[in-house]
Amino acid sequence: MKVVILAGGKGTRLGEETTVRPKPMVEVGGQPILAHVMGLYASQGHRDFIVALGYKGDVIKDYFLSRRLSRADFGCGLDWEVQLTDTGIETQTGGRLLRLAPSLRSAGTFMLTYADGLADIDLEDLLAFHRRHGRLATVTAVRPPERQRLLSFEGDAVTGFETKSEWISGGFFVFEPGVFDYLSDDDTVLERQPLARLAADGQLMAYRHEGFWQCMDTLRDKEHLEALWLSGRAPWRVWE
Repeated sequence: MKVVILAGGKGTRLGEETTVRPKPMVEVGGQPILAHVMGLYASQGHRDFIVALGYKGDVIKDYFLSRRLSRADFGCGLDWEVQLTDTGIETQTGGRLLRLAPSLRSAGTFMLTYADGLADIDLEDLLAFHRRHGRLATVTAVRPPERQRLLSFEGDAVTGFETKSEWISGGFFVFEPGVFDYLSDDDTVLERQPLARLAADGQLMAYRHEGFWQCMDTLRDKEHLEALWLSGRAPWRVWE
């Protein structure tokens, strides 16, 4: 199953960290956070990646061409298939996914997440949930350290986005190719109209993840993840 990683954002809230490299290449424990995200998937058997590049995408290309990953870092052999695709500097998240349609329409079910979010998620349980409900899309709902974009439910179905729920979208999506019908152009923001329309059509379900989840939006987030890694208690390091 293919795994799409959205890695094109500028990460302006990280300040100087992203002046010379894209946000996915900001390091935690000596490796880019992008590699940690991919290691999470690969350790659970999902090693066929499409990385959607944008801002300073050449830095990510150079990283993979130089093979700076090692088995010691991610403990899963690194028999990864990695397709690096330029999706535009200013393209929005939904537009990046739309540009990947030629590689995904015939591939069946695929997964997608962001290059800056880590979790100790059980991907097989997530996929089993997606297959049981039979809708076009699954979003992983998480309890955030701070309140952000919030989800409301009816059962497991996402009915909208509100400010009173304890749950937010944490990425770690599972999609069917039918989601491409909800995307229009480069300016499409996946998290806005497409997800709202999917929810309105009864095609978006939420997988509730009660465990660890943390995005890296700020320097404070980076320092927190770094401290967890150095302590030997990084919850997302599920390959051990």
